[in-house]
Amino acid sequence: MKLLQATGGHGAREEAEPKKLKLYSYWLSSCSCRVRIGLDLKGLEYEYVAVNFPEGEQQTPEFLKLNPMGYVPVLVDGDIVLADSIAILLYLDEKFPQHPLLPKDSVRRAINFQAANVISSSIQPRQLMLQHMREKLGPQEAIACAQDDIRTGFAALEKLLKDYAGRYATGNEVFLVDLFLAPQIHAAITRFKVEMDEFPLLSRLFEAYMELPAFQDNMPGKQPDTPAEHRV
Repeated sequence: MKLLQATGGHGAREEAEPKKLKLYSYWLSSCSCRVRIGLDLKGLEYEYVAVNFPEGEQQTPEFLKLNPMGYVPVLVDGDIVLADSIAILLYLDEKFPQHPLLPKDSVRRAINFQAANVISSSIQPRQLMLQHMREKLGPQEAIACAQDDIRTGFAALEKLLKDYAGRYATGNEVFLVDLFLAPQIHAAITRFKVEMDEFPLLSRLFEAYMELPAFQDNMPGKQPDTPAEHRV
């Protein structure tokens, strides 16, 4: 694992001493992307520790002490270690109240949780198994399975959000669900080649996200550990 350029908090200063918050991340991880956006929206500086998945750093004894599941992101805040994107974002939202990630309205708050879980529980699991599916089914069949899951989930999200969306998913402010949607839509377009024409609401939301620096700067193509051939 490698400590790379500190990011987070728009226009964060480079400092010699370590920052209190430390984020273990991988450039291509949509779960890590959610947390990076949340940290940026709240203006929080942090150390970016790159975990090289292709080289298996997520399975080293050092990393498994932080997260026995061997996944990113992991947030370290002093003696606190959290290893789940939802848990991390809710923790940050309680500790750092600037730019709240959940609306005050109880219904819209529940919609945020519901939509976030559609992504994390229904769409994403098949993507995590993509390498295994490639070995069992072949590359084209594996991508087709992932595309089917994405389309099913996106269709559900279109219906769920249509009565709540404003400029963003649940109104005119960025909330938790937006942090989940942006990386998932980005992955659908760039990695899984999903045509977005049948999802006009999600397409419109993604365009709005890409106008915000906190979203632009934390997409996979702009991370310290992004390979040169994938940089944008």
